[in-house]
Amino acid sequence: MSTQPWTTPEDAVDFGSSLFTGARVRLRPLADDDLGTLTRWWNDERFMGLQGEVVRPQPDATRAEALRLWSRNDTTGSVGFSVVDAGSGELVGHVTLWGVDALARCGTLALLVGGPFVGRGYGTDAVRVLLRYAFAELGLHRVQLGVWSFNTRAVAAYERAGFVREGRRREVVFHDGHWYDELLLSVVEDEWWATDDEETPDEDGPDGHPAP
Repeated sequence: MSTQPWTTPEDAVDFGSSLFTGARVRLRPLADDDLGTLTRWWNDERFMGLQGEVVRPQPDATRAEALRLWSRNDTTGSVGFSVVDAGSGELVGHVTLWGVDALARCGTLALLVGGPFVGRGYGTDAVRVLLRYAFAELGLHRVQLGVWSFNTRAVAAYERAGFVREGRRREVVFHDGHWYDELLLSVVEDEWWATDDEETPDEDGPDGHPAP
């Protein structure tokens, strides 16, 4: 993506044409038809230990309302998009940027990738596209996230997308009789601009924490 100032209407059109599309995915507004699939993925017990602090399925209506809230895109505090395959348009997940602080120019990223699409590069690419939107259009300075220490695939995916580890909250989540740490990762705008043109790898991990 060009970092030069716009001088013609075509510059604006070119920017808009590429803003929400990556190597494998496209981000689009949430549709009502997405909700059944997204809530089913979110309530998949196999992945709940990767997502939240407690393995606790919720009614589909509760999950759907949360997705709608994050994806209204009518405030400056959050944005959310459905993630689809760039070629076929098939739904593969959801990504959101929430808790945006206008003064600190910082937001928190959360990602949900459907189980059938884990490990195919969709998550990493969706994160990179959302980071482009965060830095190139929203004017953020920093994007952050948290991920459980045992979710090594997700950590690797986030690091490939440009995130760096900056801290650790020790023994903050309890599963299967054991305590685990939360890793804190972030990327700032200068780091992202320096790596934006790098090729997206073929593999990624599953989702990180959904937004609270």
